[in-house]
Amino acid sequence: MSIDLQNCSRVFPVVEVGIEAVLASTTRTFARHFHDQFGIGVILTGAQRSASGRGPVEAICGDVITVNPGEVHDGAPIDGEARTWAMLYIDPDTVARIALDLSEGRTSDLQLEHPVRTDPALARMFLRLFHSLSNDRGSREDFGTEQLMLLLERSALQGARLERNGGASHGFRRARQAIDDDPFARHRLDRLASIAGMGPFRLIRAFSAETGMTPHAYAMQRRLQAARRLLRQGLSPAQASAEAGFADQSHLTRLFARSYGMTPATYARAGR
Repeated sequence: MSIDLQNCSRVFPVVEVGIEAVLASTTRTFARHFHDQFGIGVILTGAQRSASGRGPVEAICGDVITVNPGEVHDGAPIDGEARTWAMLYIDPDTVARIALDLSEGRTSDLQLEHPVRTDPALARMFLRLFHSLSNDRGSREDFGTEQLMLLLERSALQGARLERNGGASHGFRRARQAIDDDPFARHRLDRLASIAGMGPFRLIRAFSAETGMTPHAYAMQRRLQAARRLLRQGLSPAQASAEAGFADQSHLTRLFARSYGMTPATYARAGR
């Protein structure tokens, strides 16, 4: 693939397969954030340093990078030089169906274990799939599904694990579920603590230990995810900010750019 980008992103939604393909190049440093999808990608130029839920990460050109849904991470260029990457963000429902096949029906849960891997064969497999999904609209549904299964199979065999226990307390999970069930609401800390059956400070510590974020920061990320979905559905940034519960459009724009490296308007245009 020929890449000539600087501080910009392109988004290729692939609704048929449940994937969002993103091609980006930037010198930007990203604040701590998370996605509600699985992410698999390849660094095409430059290098990146980040802190993820699976430890510190340094990825160089050619490395395969991954992220799990809800995994808090950031990102910065190494030595200030721009880095370019291609990513596939895969809906959890799509991964769950594939995990059922890979495990022969035993489980639908799959968690990617290694945030960075040096695996040239896997990188080539990824780039073939990425190129097809972002260019070949005629046959990408069947090809994309098959290649995605092969990609996840190789990842599962060599670098992923099937999740067997969540490790979070029941109280923490109840509080997080309350936010997930209604991300647009204002979730007061005392109310969340009551749902969790613990004091506010203990809940903050539990949230930070499990997600790397406070309850408020987690709720803001859920609103950002909701705003992304609304933008993909064709709503304007002003409409999306109101629907997702942000104070105003500038609030959404500021948090969106910090987390994703582009404004809501740029993201909306790229997805059309």
